[in-house]
Amino acid sequence: MRPSKRNPDELRRVSIERAVSRHAEGSCLIKFGDTHVLCTASLEERVPPWLKGQGRGWVTAEYGMLPRSTTDRMRREVTVGHPSGRTQEIQRLIGRSLRAIVDLNKLGERQITVDCDVIQADGGTRTAAITGAWVALYDCIQWMKLRDMVKDDVLRDHVAAVSCGIYRGKPVLDLDYAEDSSADADSNFVMTGAGGIVEVQGTAETVAFSQDSFDQMMALARKGIGELVALQKLTVS
Repeated sequence: MRPSKRNPDELRRVSIERAVSRHAEGSCLIKFGDTHVLCTASLEERVPPWLKGQGRGWVTAEYGMLPRSTTDRMRREVTVGHPSGRTQEIQRLIGRSLRAIVDLNKLGERQITVDCDVIQADGGTRTAAITGAWVALYDCIQWMKLRDMVKDDVLRDHVAAVSCGIYRGKPVLDLDYAEDSSADADSNFVMTGAGGIVEVQGTAETVAFSQDSFDQMMALARKGIGELVALQKLTVS
């Protein structure tokens, strides 16, 4: 039995609330159980220097955890002077995931930055951030459409993410912290609405896992991401 009493293929309760920021062009608050992430999308009329003059845009992301998003207070990374390696890795993952479903040529020479701030953490913060970031990005692009800044088809698909792992010898979907902290294996899957694979991150925490176990985790991830994409569609409809 999982600590949360969920079935092996059952997501935590997921909710998405749009337009939670007064100032951002797109925003949402996403909750995966007790993991809560605020996602805001900001439009800028500029691109990175290495993209100037090429006629295409850029989508990037920043990620952070608030000091009391965890049991004990974390120091703000600004007080350390630089983001941690974990933070850099996660925000690059979010950026790659979003760029996989955006036609950058149709964005024009503009940059959209999606900020993902973890308000409360209970496992799966990066997967919640990616799933919520798509909604914030969608609303930002809709804001641009209303002002005739872009045409249709800038967004080519949905993208969402979920964790899977092996807990007490069994593959399970959407690990919370109690499972993640003692799992035999932990993986993160990022996929598009059409089922394309954007990225897979997998780690054996104790002993190596088999191809069969990986295939079972992949099947669980496809099911979970299908449910998350359905929720995204319902949210923006």
